[in-house]
Amino acid sequence: MPRPARRPVNLSVDAQLLEAARAAELNLSATLEQALRERLRRLSAERWLAENRRAIDVYNEQVGDQGVFGDGLRSF
Repeated sequence: MPRPARRPVNLSVDAQLLEAARAAELNLSATLEQALRERLRRLSAERWLAENRRAIDVYNEQVGDQGVFGDGLRSF
């Protein structure tokens, strides 16, 4: 699998935090990439939920009123 293209960036980071990260021998680039991926994943999930909130509410209301398909067919 080819590595994604990399670009250098300039960042400002709390000096004490940077010192602690370096003392712990953290790979700053990898750590930032991981944090960005997680944050973007959460934002995407939040956006999806907001965009679909009405449909989810309607479905939940319908299930509350009518149950789900097969409720009468279960033997447990």
